[in-house]
Amino acid sequence: MNQLRQPFSELSPEVYKGLVQASIALEKSELGNALVELVYLRVSQINGCAFCLEKHSQALAQRRHGASKLDALAGWRVSAHFTPAERAALAWAESVTDIAASHAEDEVYLPLREHFTRVR
Repeated sequence: MNQLRQPFSELSPEVYKGLVQASIALEKSELGNALVELVYLRVSQINGCAFCLEKHSQALAQRRHGASKLDALAGWRVSAHFTPAERAALAWAESVTDIAASHAEDEVYLPLREHFTRVR
């Protein structure tokens, strides 16, 4: 990470605190920490964030997530390592990460409803 830049946590502590709280709530949700980290890692691949790639790769490795699955993450669409629920989550994550191109279409969102409940 470029040391010339001021950390976001210092620039906007309240916003950073909110992001951390949202992250904690998400990881405690029915999605489970492993799926959340898998999605974080895929989004980090798309965004090309070296810091985030290392952070989420390490988190998954600590949870004994299979190396072959992590190695196949960039090609999840054609890999047998991923469950239908993981595929739905990864597709939606990719869609909203590049929303300008994908427009987060309903056809990508609808499979989420097959695998995850709606929380009110």
